[in-house]
Amino acid sequence: MFFRMIRGALFRQKGKMLMIAFTIALGASLATAMLNVMLDVGDKVNQELKTYGANINVLPKGASLLDDLYGDEEAETGESNQYLQESELGNIKTIFWAFNIVDFAPYLDVNVRLNAGADEVRVVGTWFSEHLNLPTGESLDTGMASMKDWWDVSGDWPDDADASSAVVGSALAEKNGIRTGDTIEISGAGGAKSLRVAGIFSAGGDEDEQMYVPLSVAQELSNRAGLVSRVEVSALTTPDNELSRKAAQDPKSLSVKEWETWYCTAYVSAICYQIDEVLTDSIAKPIRQVAESEGAILEKTQFLMLLITILSLVGSALGISNLVTAGVMERSQEIGLLKAIGARSVSVSWLVLTEILITAVIGGAAGYFIGIGFAQIIGHSVFGAAIAIKPMVVPIVAALVFIVTLAGSIPAIRLLQALRPAEVLHGR
Repeated sequence: MFFRMIRGALFRQKGKMLMIAFTIALGASLATAMLNVMLDVGDKVNQELKTYGANINVLPKGASLLDDLYGDEEAETGESNQYLQESELGNIKTIFWAFNIVDFAPYLDVNVRLNAGADEVRVVGTWFSEHLNLPTGESLDTGMASMKDWWDVSGDWPDDADASSAVVGSALAEKNGIRTGDTIEISGAGGAKSLRVAGIFSAGGDEDEQMYVPLSVAQELSNRAGLVSRVEVSALTTPDNELSRKAAQDPKSLSVKEWETWYCTAYVSAICYQIDEVLTDSIAKPIRQVAESEGAILEKTQFLMLLITILSLVGSALGISNLVTAGVMERSQEIGLLKAIGARSVSVSWLVLTEILITAVIGGAAGYFIGIGFAQIIGHSVFGAAIAIKPMVVPIVAALVFIVTLAGSIPAIRLLQALRPAEVLHGR
C-alpha cells in the first residue's frame, strides 16, 4: 500500500517532480564538475605555471654559501669559482619525483669582449634543446627553449650541436646594432669565436643585456670543459604546509613517520633534497617567489571551486524547499484525509520524504553524468587537457545530494506536521 501511494503521488505530480529532479540534477552536476576539477586542478595549474619559468635553482655548495652570506655578488660579476658536473645532470630525472621534473637547463656564465670592444659582455652557455640518455635507460629532451617558451624570440633558437650560433638579448642587440643573421666576434680566456646571430629575444629583464650560446661554446671560452655554474629546474610541486616548512628548516628534526610523509610528497623542499642527493656538492633551493605564488594561486583556485560548489548546493536546497512546500500545500486535503483516518504525522512525513528521495536519486544520477561532461568542457577549454574522473567524488556527491534534499525538505515537513485535518478538510 505504501509503495502504491508513492507511485500514485509521483505520477500525479509529474511536472513538479521533474522540476525537483531538474533542480537536484543542476546542483549535483555543478558539484560533480567542480569537485573533479578541484581534485585534479593542482597538476593542471602547476603545468600552466611551469611555462613561466623554473621554481628551483641548483648551485654548487660553495657558491650557495657565498650567496647566502654576501648576496648575489657572483651574479654581478658573471663568473664563479664553484661548479657542478655536466655529466651528472641526467641524475635529476632519477629522483623519487622524477616524473614531476618538467624541464631543467644548466647555465655557465662567462664575461667576454664583443667585436673587440672595451666593455665586457655577459655570455651564458646553456642547453637549448638537449637530448639526454638517462641512467634509467630512458631518453629526454630538455633545455632552455621549452623552459623559456614565453620569451619573445625574433628568429630561431640555436641548435646545441651548432657551436657557431647564438641568441642575443634585445637591449644588447640595440646597443651594438646587432640584427638576426649578423656575424659577431667574441673573445674570452679560452680564445675567440665567430658566431652567427640566430635570433634576438626579449625577456623583459636583465637577460635582455646578455647573450646565450650553446653550453659547449661557453665552456670553451672559459676553459671549463664539462662544468656548469648553476641549473634551473621546473618541477610540479605540492603547496607548502607546516610539515614541509619544518623539513625545509631541518630535515633531521622530523620523526620517522614525518620523514616518510615529507619525502614521499612532492613538496618543493622534498624535491630539492632529492636533487642534492644525486648531484655532487650541490645545494638545490626553491625560488620562493615562484613556489609561494604557485601555492597561493592553487589554493585560491581550489577555494573558488569549493565556493561555487557550496553556492550551487545552497541554491538547490532553496529550490527544493520551495517546490516541496508548494507540493505539500497542493496536497493538503489529501494529507489531511490521511491524518483523519489514523495516519500519524511521522508516517505521512516518511511518505513525502520517500517520494522526494526517489526523485533525488534520479536527479542526482543524471546530474553526476552531466557534471562529468561539464568537467571535461572546463578541462579542455581552460587547461587544454581532460580532467581525470575521481571515484571518490561519487560517494561525496551522493552524500551531498542526500543532505541537500533533506535540508530542502525540512520546511515542507514542518508544514505537513502542523496541518490539522479538521481545518484542511473544511477548507480553512
